[in-house]
Amino acid sequence: MVENNTLIITGGVVVVSSIAIYFYLRATKTCPFSLCKKTAKVTLVDDSAKYPLPLIEKFEVSHDTRKFRFGLPTNNHILGLPIGQHVYLSATIDGKLIVRPYTPVSSDEDKGFVDLMVKVYFKNTNEKFPDGGKMSQHLESLKIGDTINFRGPQGNIVYKGHGLFSLRADKKSEPKIRDFKFLSMIAGGTGITPMLQVIAAILRDPTDATQIRLLFANQTEDDILCRKELDDLEEKHPNRFRVWYTVDRPPAIWKYSSGFINDNMIKACYEFLISPVISISGELVPTRRKICRSYVRTSTNDQFCLHSKS
Repeated sequence: MVENNTLIITGGVVVVSSIAIYFYLRATKTCPFSLCKKTAKVTLVDDSAKYPLPLIEKFEVSHDTRKFRFGLPTNNHILGLPIGQHVYLSATIDGKLIVRPYTPVSSDEDKGFVDLMVKVYFKNTNEKFPDGGKMSQHLESLKIGDTINFRGPQGNIVYKGHGLFSLRADKKSEPKIRDFKFLSMIAGGTGITPMLQVIAAILRDPTDATQIRLLFANQTEDDILCRKELDDLEEKHPNRFRVWYTVDRPPAIWKYSSGFINDNMIKACYEFLISPVISISGELVPTRRKICRSYVRTSTNDQFCLHSKS
């Protein structure tokens, strides 16, 4: 059964995780989504298997942000990751198995590669985490040709298009289809990753009338990942997508909000966010009324939200 509601999606500030995504439109190596699905080979055919993928390109986006491009088995392969889901990367680091979730922006329109944008948490840059991020620093150390294991798809939410979401309480549950006309997203830091994946999927389909609002929190203006991409999407689709920023330490000239996302800020942005619900942070999971939950919670018919688990 399909239900018609309003949805909030949220993503939280992540310190030790290094999830981040860079979405951009490519003029090459892309194909219409429907055609790719029909003609391309899928890489992630078994969600319990590990697929070693080689690093084929690496770009320095900023002093602590990198774009990593990993090659798929052939140029005719797609990753095979449904919108709303993520992959796990795993590696043995200092004798221990480290596993972290990542959400690529490169969609299944892209053949032959998968892109990740990663914020590298270096040692001794955060006094609370002096060792930095184990996986992000490991990725930073990779040389062209080095491999890392991908596993997926993972997650209990799939965006089907035109406002339709397939939702499961857990991996053993049967999915339910819910229909939402409005998506209100709350993201922090690298929690923008799964949000951008859904935003991009909706906006590249001119027949998808779903309305999106994003409240995005960061420490400083310079920390805002994919700022240009988000602003460009808003400019191109002003009637479908709006973004509002808040930073802990605003510059002298700043037209957006300042401070942490809390109940008061959410209430102040009530009209902007459209939806009557509040939200949270982490891998895309349904929840309701609480910030920073990581488990599925049953919602009422008119109040529903998601979060991004880091």
